[in-house]
Amino acid sequence: MSASSELRGQCLCGAVQITVSGAHDTGVAVCHCFRCQRWSGGLYATFNAPAAFVTVTGPVTRYLASPLAERAFCPACGSNLWLRNHDEGAKFELIAGLFAAAADFPLISEIYIDQAPAYAPLRGDHLRRTAAEYEADNPAVEGDTP
Repeated sequence: MSASSELRGQCLCGAVQITVSGAHDTGVAVCHCFRCQRWSGGLYATFNAPAAFVTVTGPVTRYLASPLAERAFCPACGSNLWLRNHDEGAKFELIAGLFAAAADFPLISEIYIDQAPAYAPLRGDHLRRTAAEYEADNPAVEGDTP
């Protein structure tokens, strides 16, 4: 699922503005791994956008979360902004809650469902994968969930 409409998002305090001005996913993916739970405080929900279409203005702090990826947040209010592999030109996994329009995106997948907290059951017909299933197809993240 993708669209090419412009999306605008921002952190809680508005210091960081993110614009997606080209093709982007219109489905939300959720990760329940323990690392994402600690980072998000509960539910980690994102949609993907190619780096070429993402413009970020304002102060951003990047945290090297693993050998594979960085996580970014606003240094003023602490809002989480994205997860992104270290590869040059890697896509952005943008935090869906920063974008009002993303509230209309359907849930398309959940990973690490065997680590999901009981307080966050998600409904619907979408892809669901355990840690073992996800890591079998993504061996680079095994034991080091980005």
